[in-house]
Amino acid sequence: MSSSPATQAASPVTPTGGPTSPASPAELMIIAAARALSNDDVCFVGIGAPSAACNLARLTHAPDIVLIYESGTIGARPSVLPLSIGDGELCDTALTTVSVPEMFGYWLQGGRITVGFLGGAQIDRFANLNTTVIGDYAKPSVRLPGGGGAPEISSHCQRIFITMAMGRRAFVDKLPFITSFGHGEGGDHRTRLGLKTLGPTEVITDLCVMRPDPVTKELLVTALHPGVSREDVVAACGWSVKFAADLVQTPAATPQELQVLRELQEKTDRAHGAV
Repeated sequence: MSSSPATQAASPVTPTGGPTSPASPAELMIIAAARALSNDDVCFVGIGAPSAACNLARLTHAPDIVLIYESGTIGARPSVLPLSIGDGELCDTALTTVSVPEMFGYWLQGGRITVGFLGGAQIDRFANLNTTVIGDYAKPSVRLPGGGGAPEISSHCQRIFITMAMGRRAFVDKLPFITSFGHGEGGDHRTRLGLKTLGPTEVITDLCVMRPDPVTKELLVTALHPGVSREDVVAACGWSVKFAADLVQTPAATPQELQVLRELQEKTDRAHGAV
């Protein structure tokens, strides 16, 4: 089974320092995403940074979170981060494994998943995602993996979290193709299309956290990570980014969060022969 962009959001973090070194931008992105999850969430998990965030939450403040991977594993509790949605670690540790049609039809379309993680090659100011082509659709300069299950996830999960590293090639003023619908043209566009879910509520990057404006649905920077300035975010964003009036700083990573995340990644590296 090929994985959708929901399972390709970002690569797991690889620690760059020792156990007491400060959190890297990639680590802080994962930690900020983990903090946004609660013990009561049922989460559609992607491979990479979303998987690291969800399992960090499970191993710290949200031990009862239910993790669902696209291959149909329900309640997975992996001891190491999976390489793909087909990794045996997921099936071995899951409460049950269901067919993909059941997982999409009953769990996803039935509205039973509270949070879905997505990523993409490109995102715009209304949190629409492109994972299809860059350039003209008929003659693209780059052909991307496509939608997979991501369009369904963006429509039917109660909330969507997006994790992406910031950069002008990824955070663009206008998408050449919308693969996964975020807030469309802004405002009440989701409602006008009959979508009853909230759509993207958090865009968590390696520089900041963005949330949609309650009325316009344009992404606003609501928190800057430690050591990051407004100018850093402006330089990395392809549109004229706006900042919330009550802009705050993301709390620094705690020693427990860093220890658990780094131990999880070290176990994963050993299991996968990376060290």
